[in-house]
Amino acid sequence: MFIDHQPSIHSPIAQLVRTYPIKSLNVIAHIRKATQGDVNLENCHPFMREMWGLQWVFAHNGNLIDFNPQFTGVYHPVGTTDSEAAFCLIMQNLRAKFPQATALLPPAPHEVDEALRVIVKEIAQFGTFNFCLSNGQAMWAYCSTNLCYIVREHPFTTAHLLDADVAIDFAEHTTPDDRVAVIATQPLTDNEVWHKMVANEFIRFSNGKPRAHALL
Repeated sequence: MFIDHQPSIHSPIAQLVRTYPIKSLNVIAHIRKATQGDVNLENCHPFMREMWGLQWVFAHNGNLIDFNPQFTGVYHPVGTTDSEAAFCLIMQNLRAKFPQATALLPPAPHEVDEALRVIVKEIAQFGTFNFCLSNGQAMWAYCSTNLCYIVREHPFTTAHLLDADVAIDFAEHTTPDDRVAVIATQPLTDNEVWHKMVANEFIRFSNGKPRAHALL
């Protein structure tokens, strides 16, 4: 995981990420607006915790008002953001929901879906709660106000960035067996069809496509 509290234009970490050949089945990237908490390293997204032998990673775009959860288990915030507090509460509730789960016997994906829907709906009452959560095997996305996604698969085409005159021919960087889902606050390209999620929409992605869907 790469994090830095400096603006990306001055960050050596940003330069590293830009040139480093990162390959992963699940990637979360976040640029912080800092609505709550000081600008320091411990308040940087994404946040990471371990559960059932997997590293869970969380990034939040929004603002939770008067959100002061009580932590009774092993998960406690290190920083002072509402985002990390929400993440720790999610992890606390998942662990409490499945007390017998282990790395060898984790809960089924649909069971995690159901447990997440309950706690996410409760947290979302405190304000804007757009987020992505991943355990390396799946990616959960919840839309409070703004979130969209696109699925790219064979035959791959050329995408043109919305905010820069840059085009990428994905056919040059993929194989016919590849598929990828990209989730973002706003569409990143101007020549592709992005699916805009509606308020309170909750989706689990895995292997590059939506697998489970609900309106909370």
